[in-house]
Amino acid sequence: MLHKINPRISGMQCIRCQIIHPLEDYFEGCPACLRAGVPSSVAPHFSELPPSLDRSTVGDWVSYPESGLGEGSTQLSNLPRLAAALGIGELYTKNEFANPTGSHKDRMGAIITQRALDIGVRTVAVASSGNAGVSMAAYAARGELECVVVTTPDISPNWRRAIEAHGARVVATETSDDRWKLIAHKARRGEWYPATNYAIPPVGSNPFGVDGYRSIALELYLQFREQQPTDILVPTARGDLIWGIAKGYCDLRDAGLLQSIPIVHALEPFPRIAHAVAGHGMVGTFPDDTNMVSIGGNTVTQQTLHALELTGGLAVAVDDNDVAADQAVLGREGLYLELSSVATLTGLRKLMRDGEIGQNARVILIATSHGYKEEARFQNPLKASELPEWSKSM
Repeated sequence: MLHKINPRISGMQCIRCQIIHPLEDYFEGCPACLRAGVPSSVAPHFSELPPSLDRSTVGDWVSYPESGLGEGSTQLSNLPRLAAALGIGELYTKNEFANPTGSHKDRMGAIITQRALDIGVRTVAVASSGNAGVSMAAYAARGELECVVVTTPDISPNWRRAIEAHGARVVATETSDDRWKLIAHKARRGEWYPATNYAIPPVGSNPFGVDGYRSIALELYLQFREQQPTDILVPTARGDLIWGIAKGYCDLRDAGLLQSIPIVHALEPFPRIAHAVAGHGMVGTFPDDTNMVSIGGNTVTQQTLHALELTGGLAVAVDDNDVAADQAVLGREGLYLELSSVATLTGLRKLMRDGEIGQNARVILIATSHGYKEEARFQNPLKASELPEWSKSM
């Protein structure tokens, strides 16, 4: 069954230069910016935004309105005890681990599969050693497509079993950058339809897939109505997720449904974004041994920078040891999250300490995935007696 694109989409717009290109796939971003040496993502351009939003009209706001495995509509967890311990107004997690394969990547995997079916391709490919690979394998199976997951030899056995259970083919390359080279070669020959970036300097993932993350902003709008969040904290690698959330809120504002939008902050394991903002390029040399594996890597994208610019957000680098301690804190609240998700709590405390988030804030932590997927060497939560001092008053 084919899944036709939303008729309101009239082209693909560069997020940097704003040029609107014909409605096609642009895996390497805006052609004009690429020629100028500033690779930038494109996003579906809606010729008009719907005049209203409720649960029955969400499909009018997204690229492909049909669901694959029932992804989306994830619930919130209210954390009043933790909010009180922090000295903050309200605190919630947006539970993306409740998606069918256990992560936010399902919002992307569903739309990429729909796009592939729409244009008649047979093989999708993804560079991943984790959540994206599992998600793409599952949704490709659902769409009766072939899937190739290009990874590295040290992929977690947990993730490899899940990928192969969905019938996808696993191909290992020597290094992470070699994954991109292989997908670039196959994509440029028309053999594979890429789900993820393969260019250096990078752009975001498949732009139709990235657009799927706008639905998180739409859901938050419906969940909070008149009292929208003041701040949203997002685990960030190459910025697909943070861009989608920021863009979704900007669209709601542009449609006249909101007067102001939340500030969206990026959480990372080392200061890559600050490196890029300071003019040192979008690719740097950073430690690659972080336990926050879902947000590792040595690259930054224009979409990350633009998401922060559009919402007034900040980039916050957090330490592995602090994040490990906060994993235990969230565990005492009933949430066992992957370390990359826990980084949002660590970053929140840092932003509060620096006076960037105040006591009356209403904060959302994007919980991208649960902790069960992580390798055993990362799973070392602290004992209760070792919890951070600030949390013992809870």
